[in-house]
Amino acid sequence: MAKKKAKATSKKAKATKKKVTKKAVARGKKKIVKKAPKKTVKKAVRKGIKKAVTKAVAKPKLPRRTPQAAPPPAPAPAPVAPVTPPETPAPPAPGPSEGTTAEWGGEGEGGGGWRGPAVGELAPDFTLPDQSGTRHTLSQYRGRKVVLYFYPKDDTPGCTTEACGFRDALGSFSDRNAVVLGISPDPVASHQRFVQKYNLTFPLLADEGHVVAERYGVWGPKTRAGKTVMGIARTTFVIEEDGRVAHIFRNVRPEGHEQEVLSRL
Repeated sequence: MAKKKAKATSKKAKATKKKVTKKAVARGKKKIVKKAPKKTVKKAVRKGIKKAVTKAVAKPKLPRRTPQAAPPPAPAPAPVAPVTPPETPAPPAPGPSEGTTAEWGGEGEGGGGWRGPAVGELAPDFTLPDQSGTRHTLSQYRGRKVVLYFYPKDDTPGCTTEACGFRDALGSFSDRNAVVLGISPDPVASHQRFVQKYNLTFPLLADEGHVVAERYGVWGPKTRAGKTVMGIARTTFVIEEDGRVAHIFRNVRPEGHEQEVLSRL
């Protein structure tokens, strides 16, 4: 009996132990099952946050690089437009030291024994250097009108007034297919200084031996300060496109002379 009771007690103890173990295992599983989702959620949340932050901070994608195209060739330089000369101070009025009239005055007659060209005749051809040393031949201007004006001396009051008048009206002469050429016995270096000082924009020709002046009949005796001297009589020739003289202005008054010439073109 005692043995049977001991066995029964042993079986109950084992059954109780199994039940306790099963319950403990079941509870452990429940705990594990309950805890597992929390860790998974936390990891998922962390990964999601990390991805979101990475995307926000990530640099934008740059476009694909391509080699830079070569620059187009430089265009051909455009022709330079004539520069309008800046304003210069008004030249002084002619003084008594500058002669204004010649002692001779016949149509085409010169004081040095040369007969100048008359209206309708061919203007004598010549070649002279300008202020830059460039040589000009009258016949090279055939097909254009030529205003050929003779003046006594560079940078004197009357000659400055006359030159600046032609300079300021040069556009009007160009519109009439005319060129302006000034001639005096001054050397090239003197012409250079005169041109630079007053921004003259047309050729001044150096007739140092006054050979051309004599051929045009404008070189002869002049009265200046009560004395008779040889020099240029201020004269302008208007020459047509065919090289013939169209008009002659003698004993020219410098002021406004350019307008007088324009009226004949």
